[in-house]
Formats: sequence, C-alpha cells, structure tokens
Amino acid sequence: MSRIPVERALISVYDKTGLAAFARRLADAGVEIVSSGGTAVALTVAGIEVSTVSEVTGAPELLGGRVKTLHPSIHGAILARTDDEGDLADLAAQGIEPFQLVVVSLYPFRETLAITGATEAEIIEKIDIGGPTMVRAAAKNHRYVGVVTSAEQYEVVAKAVEDGGLDDGLRRDLASEAFFHTAAYDAAVVGWIGQDKVIPLRHVSGLRYGENPHQSAGLYVEDRTAPWWLAATLHQGKEMSFNNYVDAEAAWRIATSQPGCVAIVKHTNACGAAYGGEVADTFERAWACDPLSAFGGVIGINGMLDVATAESIAAKFVEVVVCAAIEDDAKEVLGRREALRVLEAAAPGESDADIRRIESGLLIQDRDTTEGEDWEVVSQHAPSDGERAELEFAWKVALHTKSNAIVVAKDRAAVGVGAGDQSRVGAAERALVRAGDRAMGAVAASDAFFPFRDGLDVLASAGVTAVVEPGGSRNDDELIAAADEQGIALVFTGKRHFRH
Repeated sequence: MSRIPVERALISVYDKTGLAAFARRLADAGVEIVSSGGTAVALTVAGIEVSTVSEVTGAPELLGGRVKTLHPSIHGAILARTDDEGDLADLAAQGIEPFQLVVVSLYPFRETLAITGATEAEIIEKIDIGGPTMVRAAAKNHRYVGVVTSAEQYEVVAKAVEDGGLDDGLRRDLASEAFFHTAAYDAAVVGWIGQDKVIPLRHVSGLRYGENPHQSAGLYVEDRTAPWWLAATLHQGKEMSFNNYVDAEAAWRIATSQPGCVAIVKHTNACGAAYGGEVADTFERAWACDPLSAFGGVIGINGMLDVATAESIAAKFVEVVVCAAIEDDAKEVLGRREALRVLEAAAPGESDADIRRIESGLLIQDRDTTEGEDWEVVSQHAPSDGERAELEFAWKVALHTKSNAIVVAKDRAAVGVGAGDQSRVGAAERALVRAGDRAMGAVAASDAFFPFRDGLDVLASAGVTAVVEPGGSRNDDELIAAADEQGIALVFTGKRHFRH
C-alpha cells in the first residue's frame, strides 16, 4: 500500500492557526470533514461544511467537554485496518466509515503551566485526554491513516492530499512525530504532577562524528525550546562538528557575560578574553592572552563584527566565530577562509538545567550563575574601583573555566588563564606563565577557595594586586593574613564556581 487517498478526515484542534485555509483545501479536494466542539464552530463560521462528532457518535458531549471523542464510532474509524475482512465487517455492522486523516492539536498544558498564578484546577483541565488518545491511535494505525499534530505540517499534508493521497513515507514520518509529540506532552505532565525533571529531546541532525572520528554522534534539542545555536544564522563554512558546538557554546556564554566582550576558547576553556573599546582592538587584546593556544580556537564576539576585526581573524587560523551581528563587508573578508564557520546569534537563554551523562543515567543541576553573591572585602587593603571592575570581569571568565581555574586580568583583558589543573597553586602558576610580565599590577580570580596560602603567595609575588575567591576554607584566616602581609586586596564572594 503506497498511497492512500483521503476521503474522510477528523479535525479536532485547540490551536486554530492556519486551520481554515488548511480545511478549505481538504474540502476542495473532496474530503469529508468531521470536527468536534470549537473546531466545528470555527470551520462552520469559515464557510466550510462539517459534520460534528456528536452527529457521528449519536452521543452528546459530557462532563463539560471532558468526553467528546472517546467513542467506538471515532476510534473504530481511526483504528480500522481497511484491508482486514474482520475489521471491515465490524465497521459495516456498526455503520462506521473509516478516517484516512486525523488532525489534532492538544490542550495548551505547558502554556497554562507557564502562566503566573494559574491554579491547580486550571492546569488539570488543560491535561488533554481525548486528543492524545486519537493521536496515538492514528499513529499506531499509520499504515492506513495519516496524523497531523502541528500547523507546520499543514502545507505538506494538504499538497499530498491534492496530489492523490498520503504515501507510506509521509505517514510514517507523521506517526513518528505524533508519538514524540504525545511523549513530550506527557513528560511535561509528569514533571508538574511529580515535581520531577523530565526532558524530552528531539533529534535535530546527525553529526559527521563525535569528539573523535571513530565516535558516532547526533545533535538533539529539548522539545519546544529555541536555543541560540538552533536559531543562529550560519553565514559560511563547513558543517558544525561535535567539538565546534561544545566550544561555541563555551565561547558564546563567556562573550555574552560581559557587554562588548570578545572571548577565545580552546577545548571549552578561555585562552583569551577582553572587553571595552573598539571590537578590533578588543579582539587583539583577547588574542594576546595566549596566541599559541588560540590557534584553531573558537571566537565569541558580543558586538558587531566589523571589517577591521574580520581582517584580523582572517589572518589567523580559527575554527568558528559566533557574533551578535556582522557587517556585509566583513562577511566578504571572512569569505576568504571558506572552511571558517561564521554564526550570527542571539544571546544564550537562561536554561535552568545543566546536564551531564553518566553510565545509564544523567546528572541534572541548575545552571551556575553569579547571582546571589555578597562580595566582602576581608583584607585591610580594599580594591580600587578600577581593580573592582577587573575582578568582576576575571570572576565571570572563571565561572566558565574548568576547575581548578585561575584567571589573571589586566586592562580589561585576561592575560593568563590556568584551567583544569589538579591543584590550585598549579593553576595559578600556569596562569602566571602565560601572563609573564603582564601579571605586574594585574588582578586574579579563583573559582574556589585557596586551601593554603601558597597559591595566593605565588600570585602576589608575581605582582598581582587584588584577588577574588569564594572563601570558606578552614584556612581563611591564614589567607587573609597572607593578603595583608603581601599588601594586596582580598575579596570573598561566598559562592564557589567549580566546573568539572
């Protein structure tokens, strides 16, 4: 059975977007339409002839509309196998005509859940029962029935009906989407009624490979979300890889944490970041932090990518650039590097879930932010206004850097980053190696407390004048004494930012 002509359709939708135009095309193609409740009213008002579900079933709607379509005349018409003699005999005995198309949009449960002040009774009434039942029935019987669950499918389905019917591939694709649709809907209900985090993921595309060529990989998105990377415009370059996505996410979150920031990332860690001034100058200051590591890196630009910046980028080896906006002339300049991926994107959203995979399970936590911190100067010497601004910038970069993390900053730029070290003093030493003489007069941020004074002493001896860290060590008194001894400012935030 390759193509099924549509002679009879059941339409029951909450969302009426595009409904009249779609139903009119079905009617013009000779399709008999059966509708329930408000859908029947809307189609009748639009001048489209319909039969109501009550007319088909011979039963009125019950319980204030809770029971409309839960009837053998409806589900027999959806579930019938029209090449099975037994099914056909049952239909004939009950006077039931089969449907070849079922169109359903569900009650807006998630939208109601998002309404501030929505009562439990209001939320419960938006848990759809008949809709998912019809959707699942039609999807199960997709060998004989097509099922539509979104107005976005109207065009392809209407065109297929007009061209003679729904082919096997289309019906199977519609059924797959329908089962995902009801699964995601139920997951939202589970998340509300059980207060559990249930995350339905939609497959977006396959990837050429994972972190390494021998690993297969795919790209998925949380249902009903539009993350920055999905909505971004790819102006040029090769297909994004697994590593490109991971690094682009890191670079873009660092860049958008500070107005006018440019971030350069390698293996998810900042190897350069700066803010303030012209974009081209900011990019050069960011690149100067660690040019060796920046080779083959990913750049985030929280601002307009102009021609001057494009010229600088084009002269270097870069994998990906993510920017808030880009000039047309800059696109032409970057076009010289055909393999370079250039994305124009909105700022990342504030997703409340940070997810990590472990064997046969997931670790889910709230996304880390600097909100709710209460900075306290604990040393005798307080940071100047300029040092405070530098500390805040370094702290934001440290938030997005793998632990143990030390960020040394000066003149609105990171000049040394020590990331992913197994010891905090080791992270400080690595950051200072990159900073060199630039550490003199710089400030530093540590994503977690110094367990001993050695890390602080290393920074102070290199010329760092102010340090920000969470505090909370049993040796805090020793750290404070060391800061006073060295004559540097020490600020506690009261909040740790480990990133594993």
